[in-house]
Amino acid sequence: MLNKTLVAAAAALALWTGGALAQANYPTKPVTIVVPFAAGGPTDIIARIVGEHMSRTLGQQMVVENVVGAGGTTGITRAAQAAPDGYTIAMGHMGTHGAAPAMYPNLKYDSTTSFEPIGLAAGTPILIVAKKDFPPKDLKEFIAYVKANAAKINQAHAGVASVSHTTCLMLRHQLGVKLTEVAYRGTGPALNDLVGGQVDFMCDQIVNLVEQIKGGQIKAYAVATPQRSPALPDVPTTTEAGLPDYQVSAWNALFAPKNTPAPVVAKLADALSKALDDPATRKRLLDLGGVIPEGNQRGGAYLGQFVKEEVARWTPIIKAAGIVGQ
Repeated sequence: MLNKTLVAAAAALALWTGGALAQANYPTKPVTIVVPFAAGGPTDIIARIVGEHMSRTLGQQMVVENVVGAGGTTGITRAAQAAPDGYTIAMGHMGTHGAAPAMYPNLKYDSTTSFEPIGLAAGTPILIVAKKDFPPKDLKEFIAYVKANAAKINQAHAGVASVSHTTCLMLRHQLGVKLTEVAYRGTGPALNDLVGGQVDFMCDQIVNLVEQIKGGQIKAYAVATPQRSPALPDVPTTTEAGLPDYQVSAWNALFAPKNTPAPVVAKLADALSKALDDPATRKRLLDLGGVIPEGNQRGGAYLGQFVKEEVARWTPIIKAAGIVGQ
């Protein structure tokens, strides 16, 4: 009996030692970052930028895998169900972790409990933009004009559950107006029709809009962040322009599956923080119009609480609108 007990204890010790050694040596092979959107979009670009520097810190390649579908929830589900060993993580964002719980009644993950939060990567501010000949000259006039002419105004978005859809939903909720929505299959077609004057306005991420704004193809009324963006320094904030409650960013953040060992999560968080402190990486993110988390906005503790706040923020807006993702 004693021999069996000793053998069992030795086996348990070996298993624990092996696990601890694996965590200490992590990573020993490439790490996959699941990006739940198509290549070339803002979330994909941010994942590749920070992943490139994280690869150097960790000594292993960070490989981006694009898994699209259902407003990003297909890819996030895949990451949530992956082995909790640190070799499959996800770049989630405002939609997949903040808005999705209210929008998808059969969601196969809980954005507040199914993950070990690693840290915020970068935010992409939201802009209110319109076709270049839209009558209002500033945001205050825009608000008055939209309220007075709601029945004949068309608002474009990139599809149900997209960032452009949910962020304009928030704008309309605050203004108390119902407008005609024109849904497109992606930001590209929506923006093309805005440039062409077929639709009146939209809300979208700065990274998608800088070129058209600088080229005078569309007009920008405000950026929905506390400070102006270095990428578009002449565009006022919503606070400066008269709508201080409209503050929204399509934030992006890294998450590991639930029960990923704490030392592994800590290594990933440290590598992400080092990437965000790297001058070249910062410049690339800032040139896109990104907002880089600083100070106490770094790390998993902040991100975990932030996700809970985002779910609480988006749920009443989406439920009031009766929006259901597909």
